[in-house]
Amino acid sequence: MTTEELDYTIRQAAPGDYDAIIAVVDEWWGRPMTGAVQRLFLDHFFDTSFVAEPANSSNQAPGSVVGFLIGFHSPGQPDTSYIHFVGVHPEVRRSGLAGALYERFFASARSAGRSRVRAITSPINSRSVAFHQAVGFTVSERISAYDGPGNDRVTFEREL
Repeated sequence: MTTEELDYTIRQAAPGDYDAIIAVVDEWWGRPMTGAVQRLFLDHFFDTSFVAEPANSSNQAPGSVVGFLIGFHSPGQPDTSYIHFVGVHPEVRRSGLAGALYERFFASARSAGRSRVRAITSPINSRSVAFHQAVGFTVSERISAYDGPGNDRVTFEREL
């Protein structure tokens, strides 16, 4: 599959998408990441999460996942939506798919009356930091022990 061949559709996620997503996460990251993608996110936030599937690619089986975004509108911060986890098939990266997933989420946040979107990552994830900056997020300085001892993070914020 090449980006030139990719024609995808983005749709709202469903709880049943969990199995397809969890089946590819570790492979796409090249390390164990399944612990960060728990079933509860798609059970409870499927209506604010999105899945990308190939539409007309002869190299992918219909219904296979080429990307996803798991996010939600914060119940505790009524002006904020949060992107929890995003994945794009390695062969599809730099095709615009991640940006399209983010734009779909931004539209969902706006329609829910939200004025900002937040996310986090590890400070060593330079690709994620660069991507978030490219789509208009501001990036915090490294926050020591953000997710407990030894789990430093940077935060992202974008006004809508």
